[in-house]
Amino acid sequence: MTVIENIRISPAEFEALLNRPENANRWLELFQGVIHEVIMPKPLHGIISALIASFIQMYLNQNPIGRVMGDGVLFYLPNGDVFIPDAAYVSFARQPTIPERYDLAPDLAVEVLSPSNSSVEIEEKVASYLAAGSQMVWVVNPVKQTVNVWRPGEGRELRVEKLTLDDTLDGGAVLPGFSLPVRDIFPM
Repeated sequence: MTVIENIRISPAEFEALLNRPENANRWLELFQGVIHEVIMPKPLHGIISALIASFIQMYLNQNPIGRVMGDGVLFYLPNGDVFIPDAAYVSFARQPTIPERYDLAPDLAVEVLSPSNSSVEIEEKVASYLAAGSQMVWVVNPVKQTVNVWRPGEGRELRVEKLTLDDTLDGGAVLPGFSLPVRDIFPM
């Protein structure tokens, strides 16, 4: 993510900015009141995002409990942050219809790291998702071929489980029975 201007704005001001014609083809996020431009992903990033979303969709075809979205959908979190996860899942229990926009945190957010992401930045983003209502965040590192699974802990604590190619990703309470070998999300 690249900071556009280091000034703070409200979600309503951000919405107005998004609707300007000159921003029609830009991917912008609002993080702690500051506008960030999301750099268009490289092919590997896009492939991994699509693979994860497709595996979740296959699961949902057999277990119709919600919807999965690929890259490009804005989520307006209750805490004022606005993010575009690389993939996301929202249960029918929380959002039974397809809204004009998502005014909630996804049950599951997937973030595929880019070279421009710092570890501090991504941990703050994960904390924002979880504080706003996400139950799980998968942070995928294409270079190291790992997945960090983040969940809320006690109080404000966050729990992380670090998975390697030899491990299996599971959906926990969010996607009960979902199972995916980590190696399957990294194209050879």
